[in-house]
Amino acid sequence: MAIFALDDTFHFPPVHLAEADGLLAIGGDLSVDRLLLAYQSGIFPWYSELPILWWCPNPRFVLFPNELRVSKSLRPLLNRNAFKFTVNKDFKNVITHCKSVPRAGQDGTWINEEIIAAYTKLHELGYAHSAEVWLDDKLVGGLYGIRLGKVFLVKVCLAL
Repeated sequence: MAIFALDDTFHFPPVHLAEADGLLAIGGDLSVDRLLLAYQSGIFPWYSELPILWWCPNPRFVLFPNELRVSKSLRPLLNRNAFKFTVNKDFKNVITHCKSVPRAGQDGTWINEEIIAAYTKLHELGYAHSAEVWLDDKLVGGLYGIRLGKVFLVKVCLAL
């Protein structure tokens, strides 16, 4: 299959044309309109250097909140109520910390200043959200993602 080059118009090729690894297209920008169209189509940007790479892996990992189970080893930690959980309290800090979290087997991160600016804009417009975990008023974990309707598309998780 081919990898498609995006132009200035806001469209993506059909997702069934993605490569086996999920790579669908290159180029374009991280404008609000393009990012929202991408997420509505099941596509997301993931790259470390330009050009922007757009992905749509199949199958996708999906979590259903009513099916999540807390492990027995995690329950005592949560029952101590040592952590405070917030939503949208510190979006910029969450995404910035996600950039700096070491990842096993990876030399760097796909979260660059362009990504931070684009997702911060989505947050300001009410599309991107963060969830934060605090211990003694220090951010110790969190995640950010895009909410479209009833679906929350997690972009990345962090543990500090």
